[in-house]
Amino acid sequence: MHKISFVAAASLLGIGACASASSFDVGALREEQLRDHAQDLFGIERPLAAASTASVSAADAQANPLAMLTLARGLHARVVSARDNLGANIDMMALWPDDVHPTHLIACNEQDAGKPGVQRIELATGEVSTILSGTVSCDPVHRTAWGTVVVAEEAGNSGSLLEIIDPLHTNDVAYDRASGALSGADAGHVALRRAVGHLSFEGVGLFANGVMYYGDENRPGKGVGGGAYFKFIPTLPWQGGEAISKLDDSPLASGRVYGLRLGKRGDSDYGQGTNTGLGNWVEVENANDADLRAAAAAMKLTGYYRPEDMDIDAGALAAGQVRVCGNNTGNESNDKSWGETICLTDGSVQDALANSAVPQVQYFVLGNSEFSMMDNIAYQPGRGNWMIHEDRDSVEMTGAGYPFNDSIWLCLEDGADADNLSDGCVRVATLNDLNAESTGGLFDASGKRYFFSIQHNVTGHGVIVEVDGWK
Repeated sequence: MHKISFVAAASLLGIGACASASSFDVGALREEQLRDHAQDLFGIERPLAAASTASVSAADAQANPLAMLTLARGLHARVVSARDNLGANIDMMALWPDDVHPTHLIACNEQDAGKPGVQRIELATGEVSTILSGTVSCDPVHRTAWGTVVVAEEAGNSGSLLEIIDPLHTNDVAYDRASGALSGADAGHVALRRAVGHLSFEGVGLFANGVMYYGDENRPGKGVGGGAYFKFIPTLPWQGGEAISKLDDSPLASGRVYGLRLGKRGDSDYGQGTNTGLGNWVEVENANDADLRAAAAAMKLTGYYRPEDMDIDAGALAAGQVRVCGNNTGNESNDKSWGETICLTDGSVQDALANSAVPQVQYFVLGNSEFSMMDNIAYQPGRGNWMIHEDRDSVEMTGAGYPFNDSIWLCLEDGADADNLSDGCVRVATLNDLNAESTGGLFDASGKRYFFSIQHNVTGHGVIVEVDGWK
């Protein structure tokens, strides 16, 4: 709960107790309070008032990659890596071997099959090594509880999920998308996970027992719903203990897939217009190696406008409950559809594994012209806030104040008020490269170190930064 005295707030802004409704803007008051209490609420001295409109030159960014970034007061950044061989479109990342004392980042490069797909970055030196090539638009990366890394492709209905064991000693494996074959000296360290099906992978919420929530990064088209959300339940859940020594023992090797269909009124109130509330998990028959996008249309699963990244609510998990929050990006320049963040609950961890809970989706953040096209999201340990990255159209937007850069926002969890929405968000960073995008953000276990990529930036190669300074 985030309590601020209304009387004190009104006094601070010079608002009298009898101010007329027309002169008293509650929304402006709330935003001012978020800024003035930023250190207590967000751990920063002062948020940024606006997005940058600057776009640095390639020469300036090459000389100083941090020139592409402006941070809120109190935060500091360092370059983790800006090596020439770092993929130009580094997207999501995972800390290795854990979030407490990480030594490396394992990162996806969202380029075509001719470029490195998965890379390893040493935090101390910035040295880059390629683990896997042959993927198309490698996007999500997650470390598993059983000691592996999963990566997946944002590649339409042909996107696949792969699992890597011993990523520090896996090098130059080649993946043939057409056949699914893997080659190279370390090919035995990588496995294609056909059991989870195929779609355009972006958001993945992977629990320690192997239950996985994931979305299809797809937009609606000519009356057909957008991207659906799915749930994988392993045949042999992970029971904990030592890390696995062979990929055959992974819980992702076999299981069942279910699609989310909201609407509980007689189990028939689903379809266009039913995008929040209670629903059902509907099993996808013959899901192994299946086109889940086609299945979503046939099964009339609930569709969203381009589901993007998602993360697990670690606070809910500590209480034994399942809650994952993810972004639906919307379409800014063409439609002024600003996007949204939703949160999905699915009962307890045991309920989710047994598929006995009634899933529920509610809005968490609603986009606007200042904060739009939500893409990446990360839960902040300790404070329990949520970091959300924009993937704005930037240069395509026209009109007063445009173009301006992508920003990174930090959002409070919902308090004890009546709604389910975040209690407020502030801008903590903005880029200074109109063609770039900030992505792949994740916190370490302390919640005080934040890593992200400045993707497809003006230098022509990857740039990964680390931000700290949270109080």
